[in-house]
Amino acid sequence: MSEKRRVAILGSTGSIGTQTLDVIKSNLDKFEVEVLTAQNNADLLIQQAIEFKPNCVVIANESLYEKVKEVLLPMDIKVYAGEKALAQVVEMDTIDVVLTALVGYAGLIPTIKAIESGKQIALANKETLVVAGELVTKLARQKGVNIYPVDSEHSAIFQCLVGEFHNPIEKIILTASGGPFRGKDKKFLESVTKAQALKHPNWDMGAKITIDSASLMNKGLEVIEAKWLFGINANQIDVIVHPQSIVHSLVQFEDGSIKAQLGLPDMRIPIQFALSFPERLRSDFPRFDFVQYPSLTFEQPDMETFQNLRLAFESLERGGNAPCILNAANEIAVAAFLREEIGFLEMSDLIATSLEKVDFIKQPSLQDFVETDKLTRIVTEELIKSKK
Repeated sequence: MSEKRRVAILGSTGSIGTQTLDVIKSNLDKFEVEVLTAQNNADLLIQQAIEFKPNCVVIANESLYEKVKEVLLPMDIKVYAGEKALAQVVEMDTIDVVLTALVGYAGLIPTIKAIESGKQIALANKETLVVAGELVTKLARQKGVNIYPVDSEHSAIFQCLVGEFHNPIEKIILTASGGPFRGKDKKFLESVTKAQALKHPNWDMGAKITIDSASLMNKGLEVIEAKWLFGINANQIDVIVHPQSIVHSLVQFEDGSIKAQLGLPDMRIPIQFALSFPERLRSDFPRFDFVQYPSLTFEQPDMETFQNLRLAFESLERGGNAPCILNAANEIAVAAFLREEIGFLEMSDLIATSLEKVDFIKQPSLQDFVETDKLTRIVTEELIKSKK
């Protein structure tokens, strides 16, 4: 890396965003912050802007614009507000890499705009490829844009493929911790609480992704994302439960050999790799010690109890706008669970019903995806209201 890479972080106040800033802080000779954005956390966005002095910031919640502007404008930091501004700032000529760490469907349009502007993408927003994987990857190829995965599992696969890009993949194996309810049956899951579901055994993440991990929907979304990132079919993707979260994922080649990427559960490693590729930068992150983990175990996921994973595989096989329906219904269902309006198992029921009710489109356009997302959210909300 002969020159500093100028980074835009979409979602800088979330878990991935704050860890990205940790990586940048440790490598100020390699990276500089060009853009920071947040949805509602104006106070932390202001703190980050004061420390890293970006060219501009965006607060998506327009009601917080004056608060942010009052502090940052005197510091010569431009301040913008609203969803449209979020999609516009990624087009700035001064950006080299856009790290998309927005939660859910909100990441789709800004990521597309960044690709259209020729920016390299570090992708921590799996929903972008879940919703519109074919459209997004085709656009990236047309624009000569690389999409570097930030999810630990997809980063692991990417790292295993370095030096192997000419060798066909026979299979990829995504590992899952199993979440806090691994081994539990439906009877137990009927009564689990929000507090229980938010206690992930290995990773410290935001609320939405933590619930997705507990329901195995996160792994289902990763299955769909993997298809588009690595150009493979659904029957080439396996999921295995690995409670220790040390083996982050594996690739099997045509000769039967398997490569795996291992390490302690630390998102800063895949974040740094995505930002610095093809270099590996020195770090002071804790090192994995095999002696501390004498037993690494693996087991099949229970897709009968945790139906979200099965629904994700089925949506991927069906194609079209089915993954978009799956994602939108899941976002609404998770939000309702976090509001304690529905039970844990009811999330899967809502998603399955929404997949049946929303019209299937085999070859959707971007506008079809936008309309599908809107309609699915309405349908799912109505289903929740009917349960009250």
